[in-house]
Amino acid sequence: MSQRSGIATHAVVGLLAMVAGALGMWAVRSRPHLDRVTTHGEWVYLPRGTDSLRAYVAYPERKDRAPAVIVIHEVFGLTNWEPTVGDKLAMNGFVAIVPDLLSSRWHTSPATPDSGRKLVAQLAPDAITSDLDAAYGYLNSLSAVDKDHIGVMGFCWGGGQSFRYATNNPKLRAAVVCYGVAPDSSSLTKINAPVLGVYGENDARVNGQLAGISETMKRLGRSFVADSYPGTGHGFLKPGRQGSEGPEVDRAWTRILGFFHEKLK
Repeated sequence: MSQRSGIATHAVVGLLAMVAGALGMWAVRSRPHLDRVTTHGEWVYLPRGTDSLRAYVAYPERKDRAPAVIVIHEVFGLTNWEPTVGDKLAMNGFVAIVPDLLSSRWHTSPATPDSGRKLVAQLAPDAITSDLDAAYGYLNSLSAVDKDHIGVMGFCWGGGQSFRYATNNPKLRAAVVCYGVAPDSSSLTKINAPVLGVYGENDARVNGQLAGISETMKRLGRSFVADSYPGTGHGFLKPGRQGSEGPEVDRAWTRILGFFHEKLK
């Protein structure tokens, strides 16, 4: 009886181990893919009058000073996704700062996208520029940053703000506009930084203006390249959007990182 009991026990243990292993493999396969985080990321609060600008800062592993990038969130406010963009930039050698542009007025971005959109609509352009200047100044104050080797990138509404900020900060070395609308053509003369545009093929609302913007930038002697990615829609660099699971995301990121390495070196 003892021997039979022992055999049965071993059989049960073995079966449970197989089940646990299968569940573990299922959990790994079903877990959404996330970029590996940097070895050092932190939240900071930059004084802004009676309040402060909340921002995530990600650092790369390198022994020398690094170029830096300001990352501007979408129209929904700062979500859990944008800091992973900062981590991705840090993994590729850049210091990245991701400011919550709603925080200097409302302390933090709201949890729901619709609420975030309503608050973003209340932001004044000058106030946005002032907060981005604070982020730029903070980066320049860091011993880990190669002074004034700073670029900006943004997504959707943030892409438009990235383009607009290039008209307000002549010290920027590079600007990446991810499916964002361009500023008024009269202000394009103020841009010194080369601009890279990243656009989804199926995004006529934004892409309809590209021919005119490209022509104006060329006439003004400004650098502007607009790349379109097949089979993708608006916002395709963020998970859950049209084309976000396809190969064009990696292709776009290769282009973005190469652009920043070239212009911020």
